[in-house]
Amino acid sequence: MQILENCELCPRACQVNRQKGEKGYCGMDSTVIAARAALHMWEEPCISGEKGSGAVFFSGCSLRCCFCQNHRIAKGHAGGEISLKRLADIFIDLWQQGAANINLVTGTHYVPQIISALEDAKNRGMDLPVVYNSSGYEKVETLKLLKGYVDVYLPDFKYMDQELAEKFSKAPDYPETAKAAIKEMTEQTGSCEFDEEGYIKRGTIVRHLILPGHTRNSIEVLKYLHQEYGDMVYISIMSQFTPVVHNEVYKELNRKVTKREYEKVLQAALDLGIKNGFFQEGKTAEESFIPEFDGEGIFSDKNSL
Repeated sequence: MQILENCELCPRACQVNRQKGEKGYCGMDSTVIAARAALHMWEEPCISGEKGSGAVFFSGCSLRCCFCQNHRIAKGHAGGEISLKRLADIFIDLWQQGAANINLVTGTHYVPQIISALEDAKNRGMDLPVVYNSSGYEKVETLKLLKGYVDVYLPDFKYMDQELAEKFSKAPDYPETAKAAIKEMTEQTGSCEFDEEGYIKRGTIVRHLILPGHTRNSIEVLKYLHQEYGDMVYISIMSQFTPVVHNEVYKELNRKVTKREYEKVLQAALDLGIKNGFFQEGKTAEESFIPEFDGEGIFSDKNSL
């Protein structure tokens, strides 16, 4: 936990002493705060399937995009404090509920604590694959700490356009940072492997959320990923952008992605020769993708939240 005394876990490199209660860009000190731990049915089919993914949603975020669908937890407005033992207990609970995997959602700023809890849970018999569900805005040095603990990486690749990264996420270094992060992820996991039921056991799935009015950025992301990794990674192309608040500054974000925009990006993927991946169809831009962050599964007694 010593790294938290001069925290540089994420690319923001705030260097605050979180052990003494100081908070950096992520908004969190060293105390683990989580908002939900439950079987999650809305991930990619090979992650959720019929069993559900054992998703633990951590509060705080080192990226905090202006369009974040999970903005309540990203800004730390939801969630409760838990001990490392309780976090390990949560992993065990999800395992006993029949989860297909343990899904760590936005856990960058809690990597040392997560490692400690995973060691505890594994020592007690928990043997599920561990999924690291990330914005893609990661430091290689932090990812190296996770080697041997994470089986599946599930990063976003949001932007190839540096100006968009600055505009929407205040992170002009996002494109190069995400490239380096995904390279490290794929080196750790290798090509994707699946079990006899079709659940992923090991590998990297890169997600890309199409933003309204920015299909060019999406196509450039796909070009890069396919040129760099070919069929080694799976690419998940998402159309579920949901305006969560009316945005007076970036008015193009006040609508959903159109069918024409999504089809344009899908056609580009086909033209590039992308074979391994996922796409969405039907009414996928609905509130059902945004769970209630009501403390479910966080405490043994939910009413204590």
